[in-house]
Amino acid sequence: MQFSTTSVNVLILLLYAIPGYILVKSKAIKSESIASFAKVLLYICQPCLSVYSFQKVVYSAELIKNMGIFVGLNLGLMLFILLVVYLAFRKKYEDNRYRVCTVATALGNVGFLGVPLLEALLPEYPETIAYSAVFIVTMNILSWTVASFILTGDRRHVSVKKVFINPQVLSLIVSLPLFFTKTALPTVLFNAVELLGKMTTPLCMLIAGMRFATADPKALFTDWRIYFTAAVKLVCMPLIGFLLTNWLPIDYPIKAAMVILCCCPTASVVLNLSEIYGKGQEIAANIVLTSTLFSMATIPLVLLIL
Repeated sequence: MQFSTTSVNVLILLLYAIPGYILVKSKAIKSESIASFAKVLLYICQPCLSVYSFQKVVYSAELIKNMGIFVGLNLGLMLFILLVVYLAFRKKYEDNRYRVCTVATALGNVGFLGVPLLEALLPEYPETIAYSAVFIVTMNILSWTVASFILTGDRRHVSVKKVFINPQVLSLIVSLPLFFTKTALPTVLFNAVELLGKMTTPLCMLIAGMRFATADPKALFTDWRIYFTAAVKLVCMPLIGFLLTNWLPIDYPIKAAMVILCCCPTASVVLNLSEIYGKGQEIAANIVLTSTLFSMATIPLVLLIL
């Protein structure tokens, strides 16, 4: 089940990149237009995905407690990995590729790939979908603050204002009141939000294909930084997540969801931010594509071992 579920989802991800590659290679889309696609993704699609995720779970006091525990765990883990890699690479940050690699080691594709894995591997624990929702929110808050600081070197990104004023947090103004009051969006509106939210991953992979079309194909498999990033994200992060949760007195679904979501490849937001800030777009696209490809083998193997 783990091998087939992973393989199918990863194959779909990679197929999405092909049209983007063709569009740029055929000059139907100019390379300077790629950043505009990234803005649509970050400012529209991802907030809609957040709203959609919270609409899929039902409020309860026990669920809120467990979601709070889960936020603390994944926030602490992502910050730890970012700090360790930041300290290792910071003297080389005049090269934007190291900045991108730092961010890519901690942020994972816990939406499109993580949710199907949770549904397939933990069908008896539907509450784990709620954990993926708060993981997405936490990751995107880090993306607009700490990750943006690392990519740009601008400390203004790490501020109270940036924590609370970014597309992901603003989407919570809609999501949380509906969640706490158990209010469902009208069907027509929910369908629109669902459609835009589910565009997140296909649009990201289209962007990855576009960027790959402008890059040197040899760099996809010859740059050691890509392999390093993939090893940290796909192997080290789930291992640390396992060690972090294994001995804690918390419910099994929290532990299992934590490890499964940590196994996911590098998130699309890394490429999107690289496009918007104009920092290391080529290596960002290569990392997203390569880590996604490698995850076909690493996810089932890591889960089997752990």
